[in-house]
Amino acid sequence: MALALSIFLVITSFLMILLVLLHKGKGSGLSDLFGGGISSNYGGSSVVEKNLDRITIVVGGLWFAGVVALSLVLKG
Repeated sequence: MALALSIFLVITSFLMILLVLLHKGKGSGLSDLFGGGISSNYGGSSVVEKNLDRITIVVGGLWFAGVVALSLVLKG
């Protein structure tokens, strides 16, 4: 069980990194370093950005639940 949860955490961690880097930059920050300023010129839809926000929140919640579940499995 601990192995399955660890694999789940690795997968959700990579998804979180990918999803955060896909967000549009709101200014000159770290996202511009990864091409956020260039991709914002191609006209991303606000609906796409809202859906990306929702997916990021869901994956973050799954990651947090995985962390709690793994800590409970390792504790007991």
